[in-house]
Amino acid sequence: MMAAKKPVLPEVNFSDWGDIRYLHLGTEWVQGSMKIDAPFEIELEYVQRMMAWLLFVEPSSVMNRHAMQLGLGAATLTKFSRKQLRMRTTAIELNPQVLAACRGWFKLPADDAKLSVVLADAGTEIQKPKWQGTVDTLQVDLYDHEAAAPVLDSASFYADCRALLTEDGAMTVNLFGRSSSYERSLEKIASAFGADAVWAFKPTREGNTVVLAQCTPTRPKRELLVERAQSIQTRWGLPAPKWLRVFKAMT
Repeated sequence: MMAAKKPVLPEVNFSDWGDIRYLHLGTEWVQGSMKIDAPFEIELEYVQRMMAWLLFVEPSSVMNRHAMQLGLGAATLTKFSRKQLRMRTTAIELNPQVLAACRGWFKLPADDAKLSVVLADAGTEIQKPKWQGTVDTLQVDLYDHEAAAPVLDSASFYADCRALLTEDGAMTVNLFGRSSSYERSLEKIASAFGADAVWAFKPTREGNTVVLAQCTPTRPKRELLVERAQSIQTRWGLPAPKWLRVFKAMT
């Protein structure tokens, strides 16, 4: 019996434009970015929006929570969670070259007691019992080397994502894609989480639409969201007050 062939992984490289460094997977499509003189900040608008789960938790509780990223990209979310939010942080990445690039070019710290990068297929890894019910914020940004469509985008995948979450946990997903259908993805997320658990941003200028799904649906009062947004901006420099103008529950 022949062993299954390993998938051919794309070449990893980077480019600098002004004070920004970009990660590429063998094409011109950008898979992540970093401000060279501020490597632990979030530069791209849609990546900032992947932090919208902060609106649903008490700011003082954040450092005691667990963040997980599916897809490392340029390690922006992983670095921010570990260094700025001081959270226990786990990232799952398929391509060892991406991890090497993040450590060599994008200032990703070495693994320590609160940071772990797991080299594995995300769809398989998240089914392991050890992860289930342990994740407070799950950030999903899984794209092929041409950034054409999410690599994992089935109802069963989103059900596996929900199983990772703590009771007040949330998933954020980047649904940018030239050939993917936003509406179909949204239906799959709603089927796994329940329609009343789903929130979404308006698309960015670049076409990235970030969707948030809560493990347990809540409807915080506007006053609380405004207060939390201001706290997020003050503590961590994210433009959360602007989010409230373009972010709403789907039902």
